[in-house]
This record gives sequence, C-alpha cells and structure tokens, in this order.
Amino acid sequence: MPNIDLPLDELKKYRGTNPTPLNMFEFWQESLDELRETEAGVVITPAEFQTPLCDCYDLTFKGIDNEKIYVKMLLPKNISKPVPALVEFHGYGGNGGDWSRRMVYPASGIAYFAMDCRDQMGKSGDEYFRTGNLVRGLLEGPKKSYYRKVYLDAVRLLDIIFQMKDVDRTRISTLGYSQGGAISLVSAALENRVFKVFAVYPYLSDFKRVWNLDLGDFAYQELRDFFRWYDPQHKNENKFFETLGYIDVKNFVENIKGEVTMVTGLMDRICPPSTQFAVYNNIKSKKEHIIYPDFGHENINGLEDLIYQWALNLLK
Repeated sequence: MPNIDLPLDELKKYRGTNPTPLNMFEFWQESLDELRETEAGVVITPAEFQTPLCDCYDLTFKGIDNEKIYVKMLLPKNISKPVPALVEFHGYGGNGGDWSRRMVYPASGIAYFAMDCRDQMGKSGDEYFRTGNLVRGLLEGPKKSYYRKVYLDAVRLLDIIFQMKDVDRTRISTLGYSQGGAISLVSAALENRVFKVFAVYPYLSDFKRVWNLDLGDFAYQELRDFFRWYDPQHKNENKFFETLGYIDVKNFVENIKGEVTMVTGLMDRICPPSTQFAVYNNIKSKKEHIIYPDFGHENINGLEDLIYQWALNLLK
C-alpha cells in the first residue's frame, strides 16, 4: 500500500502532537457565555431561488461581533410534524454552493442548512479571503482568532435550528468536507446535543504535526508564511502552536456526544492522515472511520451516495 505518513497500525493509535492549552475548557466556556449574551438578530425571508421540490429561504443572523452571517435554508414541503435537520459547512475559501446541489435532502423530508463562513467567498461578512484565515488574528491572541468566530457562528446557527418548531431537535446533525468537516466536529463538541456528525478529511487539526511532516499544501502553507513574515527565527514557535491549540479540532472532540462518521484518504497531502487520525482517536462517542487507501484530498467515488444514505437514516 502506498504510504505518505505513518503505517496504518500506528495511525490507529496516534493521538496528536500539537499542544492542548491548559485553559482550553475555560476559554471556550467563556466564549459560549459571551456568544449567548449577544443578540442573534435572526431574519428569515423567502429566497429568490424557488423550486417545486422544497421551500427555499435566506436566513441571516449576527455573529458574536455583530457580523452578518448568511445561511441557505431548504425545508420540505408541507411539514406536518417536526423533521430531522442536516447542517452542512463548506470547504476552505468556498461557500455553501448552489441551491440545486442539495435539494435531494428536503425532497426526502430533511431540513437542510448551508452556512457561508464569514469573509470567504460567500455572502457572510464584508471581506473576501480564499486563504490567510488560518493565522488571521493570531498575533492578537486566541480570542481574536478568525476560527474562534467561525466556530461560534456555527454554534449560533445550531442554537437557532434547535429553536425551530418544524425541526426535530433530537435529530439535528452536521456534515462537512475539509474545513467543513472541522466545523461539523467542533460545533458538535461545543453544542453536544447534535445527533450525528459526518466529517470528510477534516482540516484544522494537529498543526505541529503538519509542520513536522512538511506535507501540508495550500491551506497549511500559511504556517510557513507566518514564520517567514512574523517570526523568521522561530523565537515564539511554542507560543504560536499553543495559540493554534485553541482551534485544533482534536482538542474538542472528546466532548462530542453524538455518533461520528469520519472519512480519511491515506494519500491526503493537504490534511495529512495522521492529523485526521488524531481527531478520530480522541473521539469517545460511538464512531466509524471509513478509510480510502488510494485517495487524497479529492472527490471520492461513491461518497456522495454514501452520505445521502447516511442522511436517510436520520428519518428512522
């Protein structure tokens, strides 16, 4: 079997390298308390895009810093009793995609939500960054981290959905690829009423391991850029990786209560396999790890159909 990382038997035991801050729990509890002291400002309006298969809405709310966050909301037609909900988070530098891409879920009886991450290439925020967000705000400390805000945006969206009368609050689940996989896991850890999680090759994990491997392309290039521009002699290397620990997915997942399905390609050079196994091996709830030995950070044959079948189980 081709191998770009640890052997599979070692991957199955690996739990991570990047440090976990000593006040990790307190930091995030304070962040959640701060979030819930701010006004959500929810607005729901019919979307311009409509289809006979479901009802489409634009949903907006305010983030912790008053930033406007945009969500596509697709509901089944003629809801007579509360339905399951699926919340999807997109990959790095993207957006929630076209309306027609996910109509299969509401057409099957599942409420579907797609959040545009702030200041990427969607309708959330007022800036546009395809990259640079990983290290954005870190010089000012973990409270100013870009991903602290994004994780809290995801939690606020879940809070909103949990309050919707047409949604079965016992069957709200999260889904995502790469950055979206990371957010789907972290949001389920911070709001652990989430029923199930499906995370495909999650990003934002075990940063020191990525650095040591020098395997991270594209998104993790920012680690190298940060040192070259702001700390060329690595005088503050330990502090840098500890600060990243506040947003490291592997440091959250032990708090997940719902069932987790994770997908990893063993040829992934964007999010190295060991960084993903560090996430999976720290999950304590019921879980399943689906391994694709010959795939990297790419579209995987048959995976969309597998996810759809997984989602249909939310109806049972």
